[in-house]
Amino acid sequence: MKTVFTTGEAAKICKVSQQTIIRCFDSGQLKGFRVPGSRFRRIPRDVLFKFMKDNGIPTDALESGRRKALIVDDDPELVDLITDVLDADGRFEIRTANNGFDAGMMVKEYHPDIIVLDVMLPDINGKEVCQRVRSDSSLDDVKIICISGMVERDKIDELKASGANEFLQKPFEVETLLGRVCRQLDMETVSA
Repeated sequence: MKTVFTTGEAAKICKVSQQTIIRCFDSGQLKGFRVPGSRFRRIPRDVLFKFMKDNGIPTDALESGRRKALIVDDDPELVDLITDVLDADGRFEIRTANNGFDAGMMVKEYHPDIIVLDVMLPDINGKEVCQRVRSDSSLDDVKIICISGMVERDKIDELKASGANEFLQKPFEVETLLGRVCRQLDMETVSA
């Protein structure tokens, strides 16, 4: 479990901008230390926990230390495969949905850090799910990676315009997906 955080990591955990964390650090509201010989700021876990409590910020992200992933696909084998890879990584808490309606309900209560979203769902398409997530400002920090077998450039552009952060064409290597997830969440990619 991580005991010291960078300002960027603290910002993600608190769901605020890095500048906000830096301002709080520089003003003394958030204690920490600078790395000797550099300008880098570091915040110990216990200090960050107290800061979050004092400011009414939910501490669940800090307590578990794991990132929340929501996998939405109607192909149970693919869902199992993606779940296994994220689970094996050890840094993710995973929930799944097999249709757009359930995904929409889950996004609200679970507030994932990232959604791996199949574009072709049985009830509503991925573009609509993206639009619904993006229409809720409390979900601005949620990253969305769309996956699909379709390759029409204009459809991919439409998905990105609807709020998808990235598109990955099926079939793909699950390690490639893990790399994209890590990149979207500013996490280090751990190679086996």
